[in-house]
Order: sequence, then structure tokens, then C-alpha cells
Amino acid sequence: MLLIKNGLLSLSILVLSLTFSFADKYPKNPKIDILNYAFRIELSDETDEIKCEETIDVSYLGEGVNVLRLDLTKSSEALEGKGMTVSRVLSGGKELDYIHEGDQLKINLPEASQLNQRTSYTVIYSGIPATGLKIAKNKYGDRTFFSDNWPDKARNWLAVIDHPYDKATSEFIVIAPNHYQVVSNGLMLEETDLGNGKRLTHWKQSIPIASWLYVLGVAEFAVQHVDDFEGKAIQTWVYRQDRDAGFYDFAEPTKKALEYYSDYIGPFSYEKLANIQSNSVSGGMEAASAILYSENSVVGDRNERWRNVVIHEIAHQWFGNAVTEYDWDDVWLSEGFATYFTSLFIEHEYGHDAFMRQMASSKERVLSFNEKNPDYRIVHDNLEDMSQVTTGQTYQKGSWILHMLRGVVGTENFWKGIRNYYTKYQNLNSTTTDFRIEMEAASGMNLERFFDQWLYKSGALKIYGDWGYNKKSQELRITLDQVQKDRSLFEMPIQVAIYEPGKSAPTIETVIIKSQSDSFTFSLDYEPERIILDPESWVLMESTINKTKF
Repeated sequence: MLLIKNGLLSLSILVLSLTFSFADKYPKNPKIDILNYAFRIELSDETDEIKCEETIDVSYLGEGVNVLRLDLTKSSEALEGKGMTVSRVLSGGKELDYIHEGDQLKINLPEASQLNQRTSYTVIYSGIPATGLKIAKNKYGDRTFFSDNWPDKARNWLAVIDHPYDKATSEFIVIAPNHYQVVSNGLMLEETDLGNGKRLTHWKQSIPIASWLYVLGVAEFAVQHVDDFEGKAIQTWVYRQDRDAGFYDFAEPTKKALEYYSDYIGPFSYEKLANIQSNSVSGGMEAASAILYSENSVVGDRNERWRNVVIHEIAHQWFGNAVTEYDWDDVWLSEGFATYFTSLFIEHEYGHDAFMRQMASSKERVLSFNEKNPDYRIVHDNLEDMSQVTTGQTYQKGSWILHMLRGVVGTENFWKGIRNYYTKYQNLNSTTTDFRIEMEAASGMNLERFFDQWLYKSGALKIYGDWGYNKKSQELRITLDQVQKDRSLFEMPIQVAIYEPGKSAPTIETVIIKSQSDSFTFSLDYEPERIILDPESWVLMESTINKTKF
């Protein structure tokens, strides 16, 4: 069934049932659920060594667990002495045996777990982080401490399940020299000068998040309460030297983006939104409720480049943070979504032409990447190498897949599906299949073929077409050939704009391509002046169409 609603394509595709089963290689244990981490960390100006006493609240969802496995990088010669050294592990005041090797801390439980058992463990360790927590001078020569956990570097300074499938609440209780201010996830519960040149700062994140989203920033900040959004603070944290420029840059468009995503997708999950200048990231890092930006992002002119980074990282608060991929194979659910929803906000706030420029730029990058990497697919096939977790294609092609999906199901159904998906998986984990099911329910369409060809297979659509008009029969014939190399064929609806001489507005017809060569005939009482494929740019493709004899 083919429908056109509000100029958008809606296609019902009947295909054989397809089953996708992909998972990265992380050793998940579904019987273990970490409820909360409390990190009590001591920082110093005299050494880069950190001291941590960490309390882990665990719920056992099954019986028979004998070992609690956590990720924590051990100090080693290979790391030039950097890494963590565990000194004690306790539970209920009793010492527990453990093995700490490589990146793994295995705690031997005194007895096998019982169903619904809840137990707390304390791990005491210290060391110089090899990565994950950057301790270094900022661009002004001031000493700072900033986290850099993406994608699985939290283990270099925090004992955690360092994988997105297990989300937990967290607390950071940080003791640092009192000339620093400390920012982290959630709400500040306490800030106390200890009287010995040290200050204790306690932050608590009450919404469960993945480990890469834990954040710590320690520096000499200028801090501004910018505004409130639904009773939650919007804050700016920038280097003290960048007070004026930073307060100006981050004041816009933060609240507008929060309002847009809340109105169109669903409620904002977190207790605040802080924009933070840091030296640990080169662009932006979407840490939940406390976003890190490059120290070079603050320039005082609200330029478009950094404005769009701010929008992107705020979009992540919904996708990636609140709704988190269960597995790294599905990382496009984070980055592809944040990229497209950045463009949607740009359309809402700055106009359709700005949106189309975003999509055109993305298309160029997707097609260029595909030329060099023709076998690359968006959903990974059991990812093992974390250095390959994302590429530009994850962002740009992921964004275009959502745009095409909107074109296929229609804008109304697209937003209905997005809202339902967010409602169902807010503060939980999801998979690509979960997303497909919600979009099918919203649209009443079978979308397995669409998801298969764009997400689980490589390549891009390339069309060579020709058209001709027969004056005697008053027929227009259009032939579209799929000429992409080394991959299977696509099945997609494509709009065709037919321009009548002397008229500026075309007639729009919709055809469905699914073969190597498809021909379409239309009764027409005039010879077209020209034919344009996909005039509204709903399809990710390269295309050429020329006039020929009929």
C-alpha cells in the first residue's frame, strides 16, 4: 500500500521475517545489577595519584553467582607504573579475597548469591590513572582534573561494570585542595571546607546511567546559574579566565533545546543541566546532566560550530543517556539519533533551509566515506575492537537513516513512534530491534526490510535514470537502474518531480524501486520540461536522470 501524507512517503513493505542477533564481546552477567556506586576520591596538588574508597550496592537477579567481576585497570610496567592498585575489598566489615589482573577485578563471594539478594561491597584502591581521568594543566597553565570515560575508559580510575548494558546511580564525594570547585553528575548535596586546606564536595546522581556518562570536573571555575527549566537548574562552569566569554556562549540555545526535546520527545530525565569547559575532550561529551566541552569551545561569539555541538550534546541527554544502547553494536541509537535530532532542532529554531544544509552536508560525508569503506555497516557485527566503536558514518548515515524512516512512515507516525520508544525505554536500555518494533507499532507497517538494508548491510543507493515522452500515446516513461556496486538491491520509495512547461510547481509522483531496473509509465497530456528525482531529499542516494527517446 502506497500513501502520500503531507508530502511525505509512507510505504508498506511485506517481507519475510528477519532475525538479527548481534552482540559485542563484553562478558555480560544478567544475574548482576549494580544499583549504585559511591566514589569517595581524594585528589592532591602534590601528586597525580588518586585515592579511592568505593562502595558498590549490588542486587543479584539470580542465584549461584560466586564471583563479582568489575572492570578496573591494574598498575603495570606496560602502563609505566600507572593504573590502580587495590589494597582491600570488604563486605559487612569482613575482608574478601579478590584477584586483580589486567583490566579485571574479580571479587570472590563468601557464598553463592541468592535470588533478590542485595549486598554492598567496599573496594579501596589508589594509583595514577593511565587515562580516563586527565590530570594536567589547562590552556592557562592551571592544574585541572577532568574525566574522559568514552567509550570504556572509566575502568582506568573507577571500579565499575564498564559497559552500557548495566546502568546505575552514582555519588562522587571528592576531597580536593580548597582552591578548586568540583562538578559532577546530579545535584550537589554538600560542600564543606575541612579546615586543613581541603574541601569536600558531594554530588549525587539519582537516575541510573551508563559508566561512560559519569563525570568529574575539578578546576578553578567561574560558575553561573543561567536559568531554570521545569524547576531544574541550567548552569555554566568555565575557567575563571573565560568567565565573560563562557557565560555568553553557553547561555544560548541551552534552554530552547531542552524545551524542544522535552515537548517533542518526552521529559528530561536529570536533576540539572550544566555546560562545562574542560581540557579532556576535543569536541563535546554528553555526560548525563553535566556536559563537557573542549576548552577551545569558549570564544565569546556564539559561533554556529560550537552552537551545534551544544545542541548535539543536549540531544544526547535523551538518546544515549536516558535511552541507552544495550550493546555497543547498536551505538547508532546514541550517535545517529543525537545527530538527526540536532538537525531537527536546527530546523525548528533556525528554519528549513538550515536543516537542509545540515542534511546535504551529512549526505556528502556519507557518500565519501562509503567510497573508501564500501563494506562498512551501521550495526556492528559482534564488535571486538573498541577503537572502531564509532566512525563518522555512525553519526551521519545513522542520522540519514532516521530521516529516511521519517519519509517512509510519515512525520506524524515518526514522532508518535519516537515518543512511544522514549516512554518505554527512558532510563533503561534498548536495541535496534526494540526501536523497530515501536516504529512498526506507530506506523502499522512492516519495517524489517528497511532496517535490514540500511542498518545491517553496507553500501549506498546509486541510481541512473532516463525518461522519455511519447506525444502520440501521451505517456511519460521513467526507467531507474540501481547501479551501486557489490551489494544487494534496495527497496525504497522515491519521489519524482515532473515539471510542466510554464509552471514553477511540479507534480509529485511516488515510485517504488526494488529491482536492478524498474520502469514506470504515467499518462500525461504534456511533455515535461524536466524531471527531478527525490526533490525534497528524503533518500540517501546518488542519482542522475537524463532525457531520452521513448
